[in-house]
Amino acid sequence: MTTGSSRTSSPPADGGISTFKGQDRALRADRLGTLGLLLSVLAATAPLMVVAGVMPTTFGVMGITGQPLLFVILGVVLALFSVGYAEMSRHVHNAGAFYAYISRGLGGTAGSGAALVALVAYNALQVGIYGIFGFEVSTLFATYLDIELAWWIPALLAVLLVGALGWLKIDLNARVLGVLLLIEVALVVIFDVAALGDPGPEGLSLAAFDPDTLSGAGIGTALCFCVAAFLGFEQAPVYAEETSRPHVLVPRVMFLAIGGIAVFYTISCWAITVATGPDAVVGTAQEQSAGMLFFLTEGLLGETFTDVLHILFVTGMFAAMVSFHNVVARYAFAMGREGLLPAVFGRTTSASGAPGTGSLLQTVIALVVVSAFALADDKPTGDPTAPVLHLFTWMGNVGALGVTLLMAIASVSVVAFFVRRGAAGSQFWRLTAAGLATVALCFIVVYTVKDFDVLVGSGPGSSLHWLLPGIIALALIAGLVQGLVLRARNPEAHARIGQGNEAFQLEKAAETTH
Repeated sequence: MTTGSSRTSSPPADGGISTFKGQDRALRADRLGTLGLLLSVLAATAPLMVVAGVMPTTFGVMGITGQPLLFVILGVVLALFSVGYAEMSRHVHNAGAFYAYISRGLGGTAGSGAALVALVAYNALQVGIYGIFGFEVSTLFATYLDIELAWWIPALLAVLLVGALGWLKIDLNARVLGVLLLIEVALVVIFDVAALGDPGPEGLSLAAFDPDTLSGAGIGTALCFCVAAFLGFEQAPVYAEETSRPHVLVPRVMFLAIGGIAVFYTISCWAITVATGPDAVVGTAQEQSAGMLFFLTEGLLGETFTDVLHILFVTGMFAAMVSFHNVVARYAFAMGREGLLPAVFGRTTSASGAPGTGSLLQTVIALVVVSAFALADDKPTGDPTAPVLHLFTWMGNVGALGVTLLMAIASVSVVAFFVRRGAAGSQFWRLTAAGLATVALCFIVVYTVKDFDVLVGSGPGSSLHWLLPGIIALALIAGLVQGLVLRARNPEAHARIGQGNEAFQLEKAAETTH
């Protein structure tokens, strides 16, 4: 991908994407290679947070022993999704990823709706992590320093630090994310080896992979829990404009990410069942809750290892916050560049080439939301209700619902994109994979909405059952209305939705002919 200057009068000879709007309207190219892009993407999955938080919660709340098999199933579903999504990434290079793909396949109005859903969903995912991050840091202070620290103090400090990193170069952020991620993964792998090497009372049992363990009413909801563990792999196309060969690197990173995540989570989840014994894993999870992993490591690897794991649990969450922050900033940049947000968001900082205004937007949103939950918290210091059970759980599930919905719509748009271009025959197997992924993802979305009261721990009569999913519905409706208004009032701007820098080329060509 090449990036031209304001004097560029024609597209580059190699067909790369250029812009005549100037460097402040384009993200810096050639900043990320395969490793940097892969680390940036994987950091958002927060593997230790999944192993220590999502897995015990799913075992305990859903009472399903076969969670490792769910990770295998979801790995297959998301691999099917990635087949079409990755092929689309070869044709469309835009920091708006989801909404750019959807607009190319289903039109600008659908793209406008998807853009606002993406902005809301990724903000929710990112902001929610501040809650559990602040709570865990305050717990560390109480445990090791005997200092009572309100959860919102480290949470707000983290907001400011993440915002500062958002202004810096993406390759610096990739290094920060990479170091934290590799240490985090290494510790989980050590636990896996220890658990499988010294199994519990039932030995190296494969009972967790028995399909019979998935029977029951909780399967749909368990899928909702587990799909959130994978979120992050789909972010690779967001960085397409910042790689030298997006048509090669983005698909490569996506398949490496989804394959690596599926294998890592499957083995780690199985190791937990082996450590406790499949018959005891649900009871242990209900008794230990989010402390389950630390309970197991203390018995297998000792107190020192467990202390280090607690610290890496916090740094892993920080890495995830930085990664999601970068994605939100790039979505805001893409939307500002194409008229879906004020133009000021479609500019980059002159020093680093980062989407600075988009980064600032995300920081302000995080400050407002975290502050609101802090003001509403009337529980004593150390109580997890506001930061974990509310901020983290509510926002995390809202974000997961939004991204899963986007994946389902994107799979439909992949089919539409290639069919409209007469490529259905040559892309038959990819379109078949996209169709199967659509069915599976829609199933997950329906169950997520149906069982949202279980996901957020509210009663079936609670207004949260419809209010929280309603945030995504409202974002979709508002985005669609914005698209319809833009099409009526400014058809040229509507036609640019999802086009990115390619639209700038068309504008320049039009200017030179007049």
